[in-house]
Amino acid sequence: MKRSSIYLIGSIAILAWVSCGKPNQQQNAALPPTPVSVAEVKKANAVYYDQYQATVIALNSVELRSQVSGFITGIFFKEGEVVPKGKQLYEIDRRKYVAAYNQAQATLSSAQANLVKAQKDVDRYTYLEKNDAVAKQTVDQAVAAFETNKSAVESAKAGVASAKTDLSYSIITAPFTGRIGISQVKLGAQVSPGTTLLNTISSGNPIGVDVVINEQDISRFYALKKKSTDSTFKLQLSDGTTMYNKSGKILAIDRGVNNQTGTVKVRIQFPNEKDALKDGMSCVMKVLNDQSGERIIIPNKAVTEQMGEFFVFVSVDQDTVAKQRKVAVGQKIGSDIIILNGLQVGDKVITDGFQRLRDGGKITLDNPAAQQPGQGAPKQGK
Repeated sequence: MKRSSIYLIGSIAILAWVSCGKPNQQQNAALPPTPVSVAEVKKANAVYYDQYQATVIALNSVELRSQVSGFITGIFFKEGEVVPKGKQLYEIDRRKYVAAYNQAQATLSSAQANLVKAQKDVDRYTYLEKNDAVAKQTVDQAVAAFETNKSAVESAKAGVASAKTDLSYSIITAPFTGRIGISQVKLGAQVSPGTTLLNTISSGNPIGVDVVINEQDISRFYALKKKSTDSTFKLQLSDGTTMYNKSGKILAIDRGVNNQTGTVKVRIQFPNEKDALKDGMSCVMKVLNDQSGERIIIPNKAVTEQMGEFFVFVSVDQDTVAKQRKVAVGQKIGSDIIILNGLQVGDKVITDGFQRLRDGGKITLDNPAAQQPGQGAPKQGK
């Protein structure tokens, strides 16, 4: 009986071992190779730009305001036209300023006549004093009168200059060549000195474009100021498609960093002969990236991101094994991406099918003729 129990237990153990062993054997069986597509790594000419929101700004812009009071009696320009420097724009009623100037001139003439008389008195009394024919006091009084009249002449000259200035302010002229806007006053309107806005005039050629950059980019823009080329700065107009056909150069970098935002303003100057750029217009500034040139480019879809790091699978061992490789990526250009580090020319990156792969997994090529990115026309980035 005891021996029968031992036989029964042994049979059960054997059956259990056989039943458990079959799944493990199936699990340990080799998986079939994963079909993948690959692309050969090559270099191509990658030209691309960093984009900044920008605003067109006139390099010279002045609000025209009157410096004397009165009524507008003349407007001598067509609104929106380009006016040359010195052109008469507005006239303010000049009658009282002409009268004040004439009165100042008359006062000066009277003072000069009194000075001449005082000079003759001094000469006469000085001569008589030498012959003891006049008292010393009389001579002193004549000299004092001469000095008083001399001061009166200087005061009268200052009055003439002041009246002449006010008279000149009654005619408002263009301070520089530029485009004048829509007049804010009409004929007959009363203006006050320094408060009434008459118009605004701004220069148009050349013109500036302002961008705001992070303080980390300051050194880069100082370097661009020294060695910028015709392709460094491009301008895309506000419609999002039209490119301005002139190249710019850095005119100025602001004196300091805004401590609230950590940014710096940079002004780029563009020629504007055809007046295509208007003061206040919004646009996009494109700045040539330092990484432009001959670069390794692969399809962007071959790159995966894991915890902030980037990886690709490469085909090795005569396209039978997939190896995962860490890479440093650069700018995206269309459907491709620049690889800064981690790949070499001639490597084969897996572009399709890597989602099912592990490092060291077996593969089989789905496209024996590997794709070759970077051939043909140079890559042009945004």
